[in-house]
Amino acid sequence: MTSPPKDPPSPAGESDRDSAVQRLQEAYVEGHISHEEMDERLHQVLSAETHGELVTALASLPEENPGSTSTIAAASGRIRRRGAWRVPRVLKVDSALGRVHLDLSRALFDSPVVDIELNLGTGRARITVPRDAVVDLEGLRTTWKDTRYRPRRTTGPGGPVIRISGTMGLGRLKIRHARR
Repeated sequence: MTSPPKDPPSPAGESDRDSAVQRLQEAYVEGHISHEEMDERLHQVLSAETHGELVTALASLPEENPGSTSTIAAASGRIRRRGAWRVPRVLKVDSALGRVHLDLSRALFDSPVVDIELNLGTGRARITVPRDAVVDLEGLRTTWKDTRYRPRRTTGPGGPVIRISGTMGLGRLKIRHARR
């Protein structure tokens, strides 16, 4: 009697690789792995052909904390958050038309890395980030006006990493660092 054939290993897809890269970056930002270890593991992830190879590259990392996700949505009008409000790990902001103002300067962060996903039709958005924040705009697409952001020349250690992604329609996004 012969044993049934084993299933072939499942291939690693691009979304699997992207998730693994993001998890490694978060582990590095949170101080769980060194720069050298991150480089080595990134090489493993980017050259992985199977799902099992991705799992091996992510072995020994702390359990993934999905964190909290919140959505703020409005068809029209204003979306405004300011003062001491709790910012979740992932914040989705959807507005068909109107203004968005997020003041994160005195906010309480659930995580050292915050993903803000903007999906705005028309209208403008303004985000005030803490003085020591690091802002990443790589995932943001604008269709009409460019984003206005001038990074700080120096940032202090320990500030949050704020990654902004999504789509801006007929409006402008302005990002500034808090003065205090």
